[in-house]
Amino acid sequence: MYRIEAERGVRIFVEDIHPAGGKTALFVHGWPVNHKMFEYQLNQLPRYGYRCIALDLRGFGQSDRPWTGYTYDRMADDIRVIIDMFRLRDFVLVGFSIGGAISIRYMARHQGHGVRRLALLSAAAPSFTQRPGYPYGQTREEVDALIRQTLTNRPAMLKGFGDQFFAQNHGPEFMNWFASLGLEASGHGTAQGLIALRDEDLRQDLSAIRVPTAIFAGVQDRIVPFQSALALQQGIPGSVLHRFEQSGHGVFYDELEAFNSRFFAFLNQPD
Repeated sequence: MYRIEAERGVRIFVEDIHPAGGKTALFVHGWPVNHKMFEYQLNQLPRYGYRCIALDLRGFGQSDRPWTGYTYDRMADDIRVIIDMFRLRDFVLVGFSIGGAISIRYMARHQGHGVRRLALLSAAAPSFTQRPGYPYGQTREEVDALIRQTLTNRPAMLKGFGDQFFAQNHGPEFMNWFASLGLEASGHGTAQGLIALRDEDLRQDLSAIRVPTAIFAGVQDRIVPFQSALALQQGIPGSVLHRFEQSGHGVFYDELEAFNSRFFAFLNQPD
């Protein structure tokens, strides 16, 4: 485990699993949790020869909690620092929800430096919120309400958000564990992440993606509607959409076996 200085005074937590693996995947988690959300992928991929590098975004998990720096640009720059520190080349970049959005910004801002393939899981993109010319997603007022609740009763906000996250009933033990990941974040970072989700627009970034890209999306997603995945497929040249009929936003777990099978197959496809 590492704590890498992304900028002066801001260290990013990184877990490096199976460094001897011959292939590498870099995981970027979703809001408002941390890298532990990928547990049921990270405990399988090393068996297939993968080195898995999973980070906590600033303000989340075990990373530092600065007051500033929660824009997609800055968080994409944090990822670039990690990539350069580990000297990663020819790796698969995996981003879930806001992590997918930040991964898209990385591809545009850093010209996809080092990335061989891109996997977007329930990506909060091209836009998380509705805006002129883009009628899908949350309204600005809905996100503002989440921000207010984050700043006044974050546990209740996490409970309500978690109730929308999955399309399947995974039982109280799993849901309590998942909610606990959100409580590991800073309240300020959680609110700032929502501001980024509300205000950022990635529509102009999509055409910069020039690597094989797979989009994994649940048809029953109540947080990032399936229409967003269709928009991503249309905007990213040559991308392939994997739809999961019984999954919600938590596509990585709602249909775990089916998801892992298709996700691992994408990782292992020849270029």
